[in-house]
Amino acid sequence: MISPYAKLLLLMSAKTDTKNPVLDAMYNVGAHYGFVKSRRHPTVKPFIFGTKNKVEIFDLEKTEAQLEKAVEFVKKVASTGKQVVFVGSKSEARQAVKEAAERMGQPNVPGRWIGGTLTNFDNIRKRVEKLLDLSSKREKGELNMYTKKERLMIDREIERLNGLFGGITGMSTLPGAIFVVDPKKEHIVVAEAHERKVPVIALAGSDCDVSVLTYPIIANDSAMASVSYFTDKIADAYAEGKKLVGEPKKE
Repeated sequence: MISPYAKLLLLMSAKTDTKNPVLDAMYNVGAHYGFVKSRRHPTVKPFIFGTKNKVEIFDLEKTEAQLEKAVEFVKKVASTGKQVVFVGSKSEARQAVKEAAERMGQPNVPGRWIGGTLTNFDNIRKRVEKLLDLSSKREKGELNMYTKKERLMIDREIERLNGLFGGITGMSTLPGAIFVVDPKKEHIVVAEAHERKVPVIALAGSDCDVSVLTYPIIANDSAMASVSYFTDKIADAYAEGKKLVGEPKKE
């Protein structure tokens, strides 16, 4: 049974399809909630549907259209064999970002973004190679030649490097795209992606500048249910696109 508020939304938007499962799913995870008007970035104004209890409400039809564009783009990236890096350091996003990316075998940064990961990629990659080398030697028992104290220091170095770069060890080249949760918080990531011409897909709340995003998905970026929903949609799109690798292109 549809809630009273959902009915209100439907009445205010005559073009809304009440049988649309995507709109229903987005509504159920609270994707329609933005912030109070005073926090709204000017670029988000066209995507605001209305206000409820001083909280701005997104037009989920527009969000659905944005999601469709992002999904198609991610499929295209995957079909070319390129990677998508999943980024989200806020507490509401870390688990969703990590799990979705690992499910697809994709690079992820569920914690602090290390400045220069894209703009100084060659040097960052050298540190990743160091992590891989030390980890490999430890697994093979090649560190037994060192003293106990030296091995302890190496273990600490591996732990430190893994905390910094553990999620991007499989990223040997610049990615085909980056998926970001909350581009306002991850503004360094967005800036680096722009500099290296890496497309940015982002789940963006009402306080974000969406003009700097290649594929914005304007919806609630602060609720775990909403973040998980959109993150999983991007991961699923990658999985679908990956199936197309090696298939002959249609004329």
